[in-house]
Amino acid sequence: MKYQISGKQIDIGDALKAHAEEQIGALAEKYAGRPTGAVVIFSRDGHAFAAEAEIHLSTGLNAQASAKDNEIYAAFDKCVDKLEKQLRRYKRRLKDHHKERAQPVEHGGGAAYILAGSTENEADEPETLQPMIIAEMETKIPELSVGEAVMQMELRGAPVLVFRNEKQDRGVNIVYRRDDGNIGWIDPH
Repeated sequence: MKYQISGKQIDIGDALKAHAEEQIGALAEKYAGRPTGAVVIFSRDGHAFAAEAEIHLSTGLNAQASAKDNEIYAAFDKCVDKLEKQLRRYKRRLKDHHKERAQPVEHGGGAAYILAGSTENEADEPETLQPMIIAEMETKIPELSVGEAVMQMELRGAPVLVFRNEKQDRGVNIVYRRDDGNIGWIDPH
């Protein structure tokens, strides 16, 4: 497994790097089975320290968590606890509801755009109906089953996930969290 452990505008020592590798490695061995990589980033947030961690699994799913604390080791330990909870739920769902995936998830390419939002100072009517593009980047669209898409959306903590349905050749599908707490699924015909 590849580790990328770094500090954002802070210097982290070899002891913290070794501690992070040991904790993430033990967690991945216990729950993930075949992880491909892990990224851990430490940063300073005012008087507190922040730790962000992400584990990439061979199934294409990513588990990520972040935590803050006054001590850098405590922030990392809280982050690992959140990751452990996510991976435990993921493993339980795989065991209970899904057969184990034999092949890694395939990803197709797509473009992602960030559009400028309206500000409160603007008049009610915009000058043009064309939105202003702030950023344009490449994104990956995974090929998943609907259950795996819901699981990945929950692991990421995202409100919506775009994916290609592996069971049908119907193009792009979307799962999203509804206001009532349920999950919605858009399947084009």
